[in-house]
Amino acid sequence: MAYILNQNDYFPLVNADKYNHISDQELLAKFHADHNNEWLGILLQRYTLLLLGVCMKYLKNEDEAKDSVQQIFLKVIQELQKYKVDYFKSWLYMVAKNHCLMKLRDRQTRIPAELTERLLAAPEVETDWNALVQTDLTLEMMETSLKELNPEQLQCVTLFYLEQKSYQEIAENTGFSMLQVKSYIQNGKRNLKILIEKKLKAK
Repeated sequence: MAYILNQNDYFPLVNADKYNHISDQELLAKFHADHNNEWLGILLQRYTLLLLGVCMKYLKNEDEAKDSVQQIFLKVIQELQKYKVDYFKSWLYMVAKNHCLMKLRDRQTRIPAELTERLLAAPEVETDWNALVQTDLTLEMMETSLKELNPEQLQCVTLFYLEQKSYQEIAENTGFSMLQVKSYIQNGKRNLKILIEKKLKAK
């Protein structure tokens, strides 16, 4: 049978198939009645693929998505100890979505310094650009400038420099062609340089 990722780390391992006739609300009622995590294990098992799908949709990384599913399990346990939920599936989806958005927000705060570091290490970057990105002021401007790139350039530049993905991997992850990926990276890097130089001149 299918089972939750590392389910036995959080819930007793049970054959959930025999509980298929019991609704989500009935399982929740049983949990609130005796606080036996087995009922949550059965419930979450029903939606593991949904959780994994939501996390993959937002995070675009299988390992990170699987880790997030584990974290969402723990979040669900904590929250359901505090209050009752009327529409479990919808609520679970929102918990997963909010978790992923927080992860993306945290990732965004790391981008300026780490992306700058990657750009500095790239052999095709010009010498004057190397000097430019070493200033503290540039680091502050990097985050703002990144947000001014179009979504395709931002995604490809981040994957290439920050996550060190190859052109092929980026194409597979995004659905862009190899030519588009190369173009988005080159244009994104050039636009970043232009945006930052403009900000420096304005200072």
